[in-house]
Amino acid sequence: MATVIGISGALRKASYNAALLRAAVELAPSSLSIVAQSIRDVPLYDGDVEADGIPEPVRVLKDRLADADGLLLVTPEYNNSIPGVMKNAIDWMSRPAKDIPRVFGGKPVAIMGATPGRGATILAQNAWLPVLRTLGTQPWFGPRVQIPGAAKVFDAEGHLTDDETRAIVKKFLDGFAEYLARAKRP
Repeated sequence: MATVIGISGALRKASYNAALLRAAVELAPSSLSIVAQSIRDVPLYDGDVEADGIPEPVRVLKDRLADADGLLLVTPEYNNSIPGVMKNAIDWMSRPAKDIPRVFGGKPVAIMGATPGRGATILAQNAWLPVLRTLGTQPWFGPRVQIPGAAKVFDAEGHLTDDETRAIVKKFLDGFAEYLARAKRP
């Protein structure tokens, strides 16, 4: 079974992207285990802090990602781009630079996102691509999951209730699982 680290780029408990990550965990095929990880405790990047040592929440996240078969980024879109807290977490995980190959090198990555607006996170998803390229990851370019009008597909408790959207997420995860299986073959 492939193990994927899932990260939501929103800190708010009632975030649609946190809810989408929970739905992904639920809808993943039996060949795929998605382990949701929080970035809430990752401090703002500061070179002075790095000089004193990598903070424990960052070290744990880096080690878990390094041991995983892939990464699932569940990204909101803020001001037509990627969320700062999520980029900050990725930046921290790339420190020191000598760790990039161990943590990110060749790592399969999938991106999905939800928004209450009409934009469907397409700009944020595209904005992640140069970052992922720089880190040496292997982005998966299957069918996109970009959910506009998220308030219509999630209930008040954050459950993905729309059958069509659930089917889209399931198809996406099935495809990512197949990509991971191919990536693991010698």
